Amino acid sequence: MAMAKIILGVDPGIADTGYGIIKAEGSRLTCLSYGSIKTDKKLSLADRLETLYIELDKIIKKYKPDLVSIEELFFNKNVRTALIVGQARGVALLTFKKNGLKIVEYTPSQAKAAVSAYGQASKMQVQKMVKLILNLDKLPRPDDAADALALAICGLNSNLCLKK
Repeated sequence: MAMAKIILGVDPGIADTGYGIIKAEGSRLTCLSYGSIKTDKKLSLADRLETLYIELDKIIKKYKPDLVSIEELFFNKNVRTALIVGQARGVALLTFKKNGLKIVEYTPSQAKAAVSAYGQASKMQVQKMVKLILNLDKLPRPDDAADALALAICGLNSNLCLKK
């Protein structure tokens, strides 16, 4: 029997960073956990980034993923928002690197296509397909957690984590 692989998907943001952890055993996928790391908007940017680091590090220590699949930064019309999300993404990447994890990056449309076969799928379509693929009892919420699970599935589908 093939050894189980654990994949962490991350949809980075400063207010909410979605995460999803899946386990693959052969062709069977299991959702281990998902959710959103929220940071207090009253805190300084540095404190919010530290919160993100601490919480991601806890998730990594608990689930010991073999692979991390993170959303690539996409163009945003609001430059300030893009810069702040880029900083959150940078903290996430550094956290993964410091933990010795293999990292793959995908665009939002690649993650959507991995679960729905359509790169422009709606948030609801992604949630419904993630629920179906992972045999969840309910739609994964919030949206960024569903996106993170889609990123984890995308990372698995790339077969990068299955190669020795």
